[in-house]
Amino acid sequence: MELTRRSALKGGLGAAVLGSLAGCSSPPGGEAGADDDPSGYAAFFTLWDWAEQVAGDALTFENPVPVGRMGHGWEPEGDLTRDIAGTDVFVYLDTPEFRWAQDVAAQLERDYDDIAVIDGLTGFTRDQLLAFDSDSDVEPDHDHDWDPQTVEVGGFDIIDRNTGGVSAYWHVDHWHGGIPEIPIDGRVSLRAVFEDDQGRVLPLGDDEPFQFDARLTENAPEGIVEIESHGDHIHLIGQETGRTLVVFQLVHDGEVLWETDEASMDVEVVDEIEQAELDEFYDPHVWVDPILAQQVIDNVVDGLSAIDPDNADTFESNAESYKSRLDDVHAQFEDLAANAAHSTAVFAGHDSFQYLEHRYGFELHSPTGISPDQSPSQEDIATTIELVDEHGIDTILYDPFETPDPDTEIPPLAETIVENSSATDVAPLTPAEGTTQEWAENEWGWVEQMEEINIPSLTAALGAEE
Repeated sequence: MELTRRSALKGGLGAAVLGSLAGCSSPPGGEAGADDDPSGYAAFFTLWDWAEQVAGDALTFENPVPVGRMGHGWEPEGDLTRDIAGTDVFVYLDTPEFRWAQDVAAQLERDYDDIAVIDGLTGFTRDQLLAFDSDSDVEPDHDHDWDPQTVEVGGFDIIDRNTGGVSAYWHVDHWHGGIPEIPIDGRVSLRAVFEDDQGRVLPLGDDEPFQFDARLTENAPEGIVEIESHGDHIHLIGQETGRTLVVFQLVHDGEVLWETDEASMDVEVVDEIEQAELDEFYDPHVWVDPILAQQVIDNVVDGLSAIDPDNADTFESNAESYKSRLDDVHAQFEDLAANAAHSTAVFAGHDSFQYLEHRYGFELHSPTGISPDQSPSQEDIATTIELVDEHGIDTILYDPFETPDPDTEIPPLAETIVENSSATDVAPLTPAEGTTQEWAENEWGWVEQMEEINIPSLTAALGAEE
């Protein structure tokens, strides 16, 4: 089934206009009526695209994230939860990468009985999900003459002491990852890795220049967790089931030097917890993989079929037709990898593509690393330039969403690498978390972003031209 709903874009934001729909005898979760057509929200561009592909003419979805913005790190303005609650279904991914969507889903499930909530990550297993690499074993710089009053935090990782893996990390002004659930009368033990703006690791401890601490936000519910501070680590102790908000701090001699007040971390205490929850921080970017993407789409089919069983066959048929297009994208990636002259490409940006790397056997080297909230060091850039020259890489990849205008601007890091290496060209690589004005005008969805942008760019960067 070929869908043409992208010809009606709302306000240039890539969200579908709510129009007259057919196919449901009555709206899911509501009474039938001429002014009550079934509709829903999806948390970011790709989920919106897939939900629309599956729903066809039965429901219309809206994407709240504006053009030029990626889904992660975006925060809604106004009472978006109320707007979503006025529809029939909300599609999201239950991951702190989209914390606002987690908060909305929790409120919908708690306060509204007539809206369905679909988690696209339902049913994914550890064997399918990839963990972010941990930088937790780096040594602090004890030789540097630290001046606490002038230190600037460039990177901040939270390490789960139970697993030794990165539980969450700070990116500019928002979080990636989250804190493991805390069992009541139990605890989660966390330590921190703070880096300054030069990439040096700050020494933490009671006898060191800096300490790691935390507090509840001013309006956070009290009595849910107790915070114990131990200089280089903290304990979050579950006292009562529920959710609260925690701010993490860098402290010197009792004075707070830096904290995450603008983006507090959601912490939940539960009655009991399975050991599986106490594992590494997994990369949620499964949607870039055309095979794993089909499982997310199946979850959308199941969710929509549950609230609108009369259209279940339509949803399934639409999904099967669309997944054949994803199979075509998969075949194109396989051909690309088979013809590649290089096994390594250079990506000047935050690497959201390890699922592609894992499935197709190539590597995307990034000087940014796991904590893209800081600028790469001169040493990291120099190493990347050496790699470009060594492998004869001609095209440097970049993330178009890391510029103010993703349609026209190139990030400075990509330009720096080209200017100082044998590379001569740059090409965009999109994580498909958002759309640009040009792509929206071209009516490009997930498939088109892969076929028109990512596959040609990776073909050039890996030297796979035939």
